[in-house]
Amino acid sequence: MSKIKLFCLPHAGGSAAIYYKWKKYIDSNIEVTPLELAGRGRRISESFYESILSAVDGMYNTIKPIIRDCDYAFYGHSMGTIIAFELCRKIMDTNERQPLHLFVSGRYPPSIKRAERYLSRLPDNMFLEEICKLGGTSDELIKNKELCDIFVPILKADYRIIEEYKYIDCDKKFNYGITVFNGKADPEVFYNEVKEWEKHTLLQCPIYEFEGDHFFINDKIPEIAEIINSTIDCIISKSTY
Repeated sequence: MSKIKLFCLPHAGGSAAIYYKWKKYIDSNIEVTPLELAGRGRRISESFYESILSAVDGMYNTIKPIIRDCDYAFYGHSMGTIIAFELCRKIMDTNERQPLHLFVSGRYPPSIKRAERYLSRLPDNMFLEEICKLGGTSDELIKNKELCDIFVPILKADYRIIEEYKYIDCDKKFNYGITVFNGKADPEVFYNEVKEWEKHTLLQCPIYEFEGDHFFINDKIPEIAEIINSTIDCIISKSTY
């Protein structure tokens, strides 16, 4: 039996590397498969995406030949959650094999409308001040001009496509479950909002809250991995009967 692929999508400014340490916590029958976005990591020489949907198209073309032959699930954090969600919607409209599950963290569902602040339009110093409020940004990076010169353009490009993203409503719901992870001290995401992820699935939508801010996932990898492992194991067990 081939391994189940867990396609992982990073937060704004993040690369595939943030998920490499997950591999030692995820069950051996699940293959952690981080997806690298353009403009960072091994794809740093490529142009940034013009929109969330162009990122979705790029990721879809990457995974399309893979998902035909294996079971798989998605995990996305923050911006990665939006991309994972839209990937699921794109796949839902095709004849491709559907995912087993969608895991989301650090983001309310796209169907919730908020007035955007357009942080990407701020001067770099003001932009970084706002980003630091979320947590997860080291003092070393903030004080290092060379690192900032690399990191800020990536982060701003990601924020721009998030801010310009427009959710298109539809009546279709996923015929697989959604699991939600949330940081109790996240200044941008609240429990009453993440609860609305349940509106996008026909199945269960459990919510797990953890101590920590927007980047709680950095400190809670073993706990998150345990939930992912047990969720996928339960899905596979039910499908064999």
